Amino acid sequence: MSFVEFEFRLTHHDADAVADALERLGALSVTFKDLRDDPVLEPLPGEFRLWPETAVIALFDDSLSETERLDQLAARFDEEFLAGAKFRPVEDRAWEREWLKDWQPMRYGKRLWICPTQSDPPEASDAVVVWLDPGLAFGTGTHPTTAQCLEMLDELDLKGRTIIDYGCGSGILCIAALKLAAKSAIGVDLDPQAQLAIQENAARNGVAQQIRVQADGRALPPADCVLANILAGPLVELAPLLARACKPGGDLVLSGILVEQTAQLLCAYEPWFDIVTNRQREGWTCLHLKRRQTG
Repeated sequence: MSFVEFEFRLTHHDADAVADALERLGALSVTFKDLRDDPVLEPLPGEFRLWPETAVIALFDDSLSETERLDQLAARFDEEFLAGAKFRPVEDRAWEREWLKDWQPMRYGKRLWICPTQSDPPEASDAVVVWLDPGLAFGTGTHPTTAQCLEMLDELDLKGRTIIDYGCGSGILCIAALKLAAKSAIGVDLDPQAQLAIQENAARNGVAQQIRVQADGRALPPADCVLANILAGPLVELAPLLARACKPGGDLVLSGILVEQTAQLLCAYEPWFDIVTNRQREGWTCLHLKRRQTG
């Protein structure tokens, strides 16, 4: 089957109403795209925030011609929305594999590798491999925030230690820690897709028996190493909880922090932690903190 893709400027229209109308007209998918590279940072819980200049991309099957489809859209939308509409034919492909073809094994630090499941293992004799394909939950190692966490884990001595990953996403950090000789891990995430992803990824990497996944992050046994790669706002609010979750003398790795937010984060965690390292990459900060014996 072939498909056709129509792209419009959102202009003043309500995004939810536009998406709903397009789906009622038979759109198989509706996507919103930033037209000016404007970042959308830290939306509120449940908030759906778009960019100042936003494109709407609707995918339809090819049962109607371009003219017939535009006539159908014209009956629902005004001229301003349809002005400058772009039309593209799209050939059917094995989409679940198409976007994986250019994803290659990546090394973090000296030993740790994240590899797609269809790739060959690294030749290095000391390679520690996490097998992972991109999926519905965040976390493949390509983003600077995740990459810095993985590099930090490669440097830490994790042998026999317990791990908490708060906001675990795909489970990449939990699994990497276990592959690096950690004893056990707890992955915390509210998203059901993330809970499913971490269980599948843990099974694929042979560490399913060492991971517990839970949605409630309030009741956590103290761990030797706590990881949280989320956003600065939630990290500030979670400071007391994450401090309780980290054993005295334990390690805390925080990421998802913009460089200009670093001072705010350090202030929030200062009552309990001393700073070990503060690393920055592409505008993002990763903090390694050490829990004081008292505080």
